[in-house]
Amino acid sequence: MNPGIQLLGDRLENFNNTGSRERNMNRYLERNLLLLAGVYLLAGTLVLYLGLESATSQVLIAGVVVTLAFFLVHFYWRWSGYRGDTFLLPVVAVLSATGLVFLFRLDPAYGLRQFIWLLISLLALVLTTRFLQDFRFLSDYKYIYALAGIIALILPIFFGTEQGGARSWLDFGVFYLQPSEFVKILVVLFLASYLAENRVLLTAGTRSLGGIALPGPQEWIPLVAMWGISLLLLIFQKDLGTALIYFCTFLAMVYVATSRFLYTVFGLGLFVAGATASYYLFDHVRNRVEIWLDPWSFIDTAGYQVTQSLFAIGSGGVLGTGLGQGYPNYIPAVHTDIIFSACCEELGLAGGAAITVLFMVLIYRGLRIALQAKDDFAALAGSGLTALLGLQAFIILAGVTGLLPLTGVTLPFISYGGSSLVANFILLGLLLNISNEAQDSP
Repeated sequence: MNPGIQLLGDRLENFNNTGSRERNMNRYLERNLLLLAGVYLLAGTLVLYLGLESATSQVLIAGVVVTLAFFLVHFYWRWSGYRGDTFLLPVVAVLSATGLVFLFRLDPAYGLRQFIWLLISLLALVLTTRFLQDFRFLSDYKYIYALAGIIALILPIFFGTEQGGARSWLDFGVFYLQPSEFVKILVVLFLASYLAENRVLLTAGTRSLGGIALPGPQEWIPLVAMWGISLLLLIFQKDLGTALIYFCTFLAMVYVATSRFLYTVFGLGLFVAGATASYYLFDHVRNRVEIWLDPWSFIDTAGYQVTQSLFAIGSGGVLGTGLGQGYPNYIPAVHTDIIFSACCEELGLAGGAAITVLFMVLIYRGLRIALQAKDDFAALAGSGLTALLGLQAFIILAGVTGLLPLTGVTLPFISYGGSSLVANFILLGLLLNISNEAQDSP
């Protein structure tokens, strides 16, 4: 054999071996971080079992099973050679563990349901990373996403049930389904595909108005139509928190695709106009704004939830009252969007800050994945999915602490809710697939 060819073959083999060792080391890091997350979850369930009279052996069983389930996902990825980001799963494991522990602490019935939904979500994560690993084909069906999303948002208007002032739930008897949680992923995929296809025209423009380059109607009308229809349907459902997330995600993705500050200014103008119109059109929006501005005037009525939330956060101090030692059940519907207040009461400022930092790590890793993506569609999808997750966390954390009006969206991976949990694990799987592809070749 030619010595040069032999040398090249040896170098390629060494390169492949080196890459394999690095990937295994990354999976080892994931395993070690998951071990810490498992200890955290088991410690929390043990404290509940020993310290609460209402706690049963279910909480211990749930802690062990969930820990094993996360490790099974890790071992499957390691066995299959999956190269997705090694930090996302451990961070999500800690957030999910926090939610599970606090739901068992607040009401064992909600904890048991969340336990079942968490196992279903982990299965959805594995299926997403297995069957959508080559996600490139997703860019070919953007108008199918648009049609499916519109239908999914229309259904609750005619067949849905109202909860918390929002008519956005479908009752299947055994469980409730919130279609908007899944539509948000379809919206991101649609926007990523459309923006990647029309990025040059949207950035450079085909027309000029007062010296400002603007895209033609054929570029921006389908985009704005999809956004407008989704927003209007959500307004009819009175699910304005989700509408806000949709709008902000849309605006973020357009800016990432075009780097045109003009579009951001125009979008902010639309937001101000829409927010003003909603304030005058919908009583529950006006009530929430008034409660946000002065919750103490409504402390015995509509402002009771917000004021009790603030009391809980304040009473936690720096280190908290201790798991099981607070009074979070004074907060109405504490297991849903406002569970962060319960965490702050019993874990203190330290625990609340830790949860916030974990979400910041998720956002950082998601943006890093988007920057490493190999093409426009993957980069836009990664940035859109990350924006979706980050905006949802920010909006609810800001609402709970009084920075923004409380909008009623769930805190990702922590709040009670099967639709939200499954949708966020699918979102996580898509982000991991983008990361996996970026690691496949130099």
